[in-house]
Amino acid sequence: MSSAADLVDALLAFDAERAHALLDPLPGRSTPDAVLAEHVLPALREIGDRWEHGDASVAQEHFASNLLRTFLLGLAKHWDLGSGRRALLACAPNELHDLPLIAFGIALRSRGWRILFLGVDTPYETTAAAARALDPDLVVLSSSVERDVTAAELARVAARRLALGGVWPDLPGLDADILRGDPVSAAAAVSG
Repeated sequence: MSSAADLVDALLAFDAERAHALLDPLPGRSTPDAVLAEHVLPALREIGDRWEHGDASVAQEHFASNLLRTFLLGLAKHWDLGSGRRALLACAPNELHDLPLIAFGIALRSRGWRILFLGVDTPYETTAAAARALDPDLVVLSSSVERDVTAAELARVAARRLALGGVWPDLPGLDADILRGDPVSAAAAVSG
């Protein structure tokens, strides 16, 4: 069985064929949570750490992110179908890092949720309009950097339950779940 280290090596070598050979059999052998927790998330963390320390190039990080995004979106196929609770997922305005949110959505889906994914760089009002139209059980906003936003702005996004993933300012008075830990742990906490 492949390891996250093997996957990192393939991704940093720009070896798409090897990366797919390591990734593609995983969904048939493991649960979505295990695929995420044992392979995808550790590989993302390792490549991100290497990039941050100058041991991986922007090109390597982009290649890895795009290949893993494609793989994850394959796991997400039909994640909006079914009769379970519905979650609306969106990245904050100007946020371009969607992989943690996609992983979170896959982990929620494995717990029976239906997922509506708006993606990167979604204005708060766009998310709010979708929430008003769909009345989801949960709205999740993701951000990799602290935002200049008020509790009142975020409170308007979700009529029912709001959750914030990633980095957000402390906003006293905002009724929102703060997602902690990795996407799999956060999905378990929200679903519990």
